[in-house]
Amino acid sequence: MRKDPLWWTGIGCALLAAVLTALVVAGWRPLLSYDERVARELHAHAVTHPAVTQFMRVLSDWVWDPWTMRALAAVACVVLWWRGDRRRALLVALVTLMASALQQGLKVLVGRERPVWSDPVDSAQYAAYPSGHAMTATVVCGLLLWLLPRPAPGRGPGARVVAAWTVAAVSVLGVGFTRVYLGVHWPSDVLAGWLLGVALVALATSVPVRERGCDPVER
Repeated sequence: MRKDPLWWTGIGCALLAAVLTALVVAGWRPLLSYDERVARELHAHAVTHPAVTQFMRVLSDWVWDPWTMRALAAVACVVLWWRGDRRRALLVALVTLMASALQQGLKVLVGRERPVWSDPVDSAQYAAYPSGHAMTATVVCGLLLWLLPRPAPGRGPGARVVAAWTVAAVSVLGVGFTRVYLGVHWPSDVLAGWLLGVALVALATSVPVRERGCDPVER
């Protein structure tokens, strides 16, 4: 039996996502009430603070947009391919595509309506569950972190690694917050995106990938 912590993390997040999805589909009232309360409070703030709302729209629609994230993944694939690390290039491409397919499939299957406001500050297409922004950011940031060089034995992470993890964490958490703040998602949509994203990355990267001229690496 596998004992890789990444594998178990992936399984755990997948199970949590399945439970959350079941609660959303069943219309579990405590969850829906929490979603509605948080969404209402954040929307009220967004309506009365247009400058903050505009900043959130820039972050959500440009900086952390799914297509921006996919472009980063594509650049990583090209660099890896050019360096001859084709297996990891293909893995990054495959996981990114799987994330897109999974989120769109769940949107169709669950069919959850987005929040509706009399005074909306933003709009979005397709169904609400799960958040494509949150899931795509989680997958791409997770894959990019996985590609970082490992520190030498006995040495802690360098400043660049710490900076990369910080940027990734801010991006993943930040994009989730912007989607709820802008009134286009419920909090549980974002949570599902995070859980599914972590599950995909953890399960995919728990399998050792042989780099050209190297032994399989454990990540």
